[in-house]
Amino acid sequence: MASSITLKVELRERTGKGGAREARRNDQVPAVLYGGSEAPVAINLDRIEILKALNSGKFLSNLVVIDFKGKKQFVIPQDVQFHPVSEIALHVDLYRVKENQLVKVEVPVHFTGDDVAPGIKRGGSLNIVRHEVELEVPAGSIPEFLTADVSELDIGDNIKISQIEVPENATPTITDRDFTIATIVGRTASAKADDAEDDEAEAEDGDEAEA
Repeated sequence: MASSITLKVELRERTGKGGAREARRNDQVPAVLYGGSEAPVAINLDRIEILKALNSGKFLSNLVVIDFKGKKQFVIPQDVQFHPVSEIALHVDLYRVKENQLVKVEVPVHFTGDDVAPGIKRGGSLNIVRHEVELEVPAGSIPEFLTADVSELDIGDNIKISQIEVPENATPTITDRDFTIATIVGRTASAKADDAEDDEAEAEDGDEAEA
């Protein structure tokens, strides 16, 4: 998968909290570039470019190109720190990689066929066990998502990783079992859970009344 995100970067002369605050005042997001054989480097990213990258849904754990005065480098975003109230990006960690370098990333799972699945038509519901699957894959071949087709599942059926198409050069990091991605659960299981919650609430109301 070729990267669809390219970010221009600037070197950050001042490090520490003072340099980070100065970057944010200038509508930039402070970041650190590390990994490989080179030393960590303090850089600044454009705030609008980061916002667009985050809104694309393709930023975290995907291959990204950074451009410093025409010199390009493949990186994988490792972490983004957000403001607790405004949710503005405050800091980004970028990890240097080569396009054919094996990396471990969490890839989202997209589910299809739930509108025609026999189990769901009979009143069941889709119980997602794993929204993401960790893969070991070359940095330049990270898939945007995996697809799980549940169109033929009935109540009590499940779909496992072996039933999902994974790129040839990618391998799930869990190798000791054929793990479950999702199941179709029946109305009875959901009703029992609801009844248990109702009984607990009634017991609590009775205790309060006696008190």
